[in-house]
Amino acid sequence: MFTMFKTIGDQFANFKIIRRMAKYDDRATYQSHYLGLAWEFLNPLIQIGIYYLVFGVALKRGDPMPGIPYLPWMVVGIAPWLYMNKTTLDASSSIYRQVGLVSKMKFPVNVLPSIKIYGNLYSFWTMIAFGIFLMFVNGIWPSVSWIQFIYYFGCMIVLMYSLGIFNATVSVLIRDWHITLQSVLRMLFYMSGVLFNFTTSNFPAVFVRLLELNPFYYVLNGMRESLLNRGWIWQQPNITLTIVFWLFNLVVILTGTYLYNKFRSNFVDLI
Repeated sequence: MFTMFKTIGDQFANFKIIRRMAKYDDRATYQSHYLGLAWEFLNPLIQIGIYYLVFGVALKRGDPMPGIPYLPWMVVGIAPWLYMNKTTLDASSSIYRQVGLVSKMKFPVNVLPSIKIYGNLYSFWTMIAFGIFLMFVNGIWPSVSWIQFIYYFGCMIVLMYSLGIFNATVSVLIRDWHITLQSVLRMLFYMSGVLFNFTTSNFPAVFVRLLELNPFYYVLNGMRESLLNRGWIWQQPNITLTIVFWLFNLVVILTGTYLYNKFRSNFVDLI
């Protein structure tokens, strides 16, 4: 437990380093591209367009919620998914791809996942802004439930760091882990309610309850319900899912920080 709090404290103590390196990392990634950082926003927009044409137009899916058109519903949910998917993968490789920094014992290696978490937020906010624009176009206006978005945003950041420190450490120990993670995330894309609403589908109730235990679903569905004015955190089944979500994060971050502190001194040899 002490190592968990120490690791979390390191993120706040080194926030300026995290922010500075995230900005540098973004510029370095796209410096040889003509459109530069614009690709951070163009890539998700292109994906949104493809998914909408396939699921919203070709398959003619109806309104996923009463009075809510498919496009704004999809965008508000796919924005956190694209962020969490990219950040989970980037964070998992953040340690073994930075051999130079890892070899410097004074550098706080446990902030490397946070650099990816911070850096990917730019495209996330752009997608959320696009989703809100579509909501306004379709006559969906702000309400008091929007305040819950702050809570779910915090949940997303906590989930990303819990998974980040765990996956980054395990990826050093087991190099196949990163590739396995890619396959798992492809499967979770269809099990997180990104493109269709579990509760209004024909899935068996027991199956729906199991799918709702997915922490990615908890975050993106919570953001949807907040922005689309549907449901509150303390209502069932949200309160049960909230308990499960935080227990999951506690177990993952405790395991991740334990493994990190146990193998930190051997990272250079393992890489």
